[in-house]
Amino acid sequence: MAAPPAQGRVFQYKLVLLGDSAVGKSSLVLRFVRGQFFEYQESTIGAAFLTQTVALNETTVKFEIWDTAGQERYHSLAPMYYRGAAAAIVVYDITNRDSFQRAKQWVKELQRQGNPNIVIALAGNKSDLNSKRKVEPEEAESYASDNGIFFMETSAKTATNVNELFVAIGAPLPPACQAVHFAVA
Repeated sequence: MAAPPAQGRVFQYKLVLLGDSAVGKSSLVLRFVRGQFFEYQESTIGAAFLTQTVALNETTVKFEIWDTAGQERYHSLAPMYYRGAAAAIVVYDITNRDSFQRAKQWVKELQRQGNPNIVIALAGNKSDLNSKRKVEPEEAESYASDNGIFFMETSAKTATNVNELFVAIGAPLPPACQAVHFAVA
């Protein structure tokens, strides 16, 4: 679960998750927001919306999380969800090379059409399936570095690096983006 709110300022940001169907976007969000994992997760239709906060030093980041559908037939709706997003997590499945190639296309699209100051993270999900790996972490790390984005491998199933991913994407936001500011009582 995310940390309790920090004393001080609260910043609210729109965060979108993008990637192929069945890479684990919904599972990452459910693990982060509710601490839950389901072996079988229904495919998202359109997008799902959840919120969660992350405490960062003297600041609290409240994420408005848009978990988008990964099926190709919903691709045309994606700009509606990432428009105005301060952050995006592009997810691929480490056991599926095609999902990694399509993740690269999502990164390009975000860099071309998204918010110019958007913070992008690349998440290689399903790290618990290391024996079935098709994408090496060094390859993804190199791609991320070349494209000025953050990279982390995660496992929604085991909770490996899930909270860390959301904390890492939240860390650069308060100084980098315009946000809604609320006073904490």
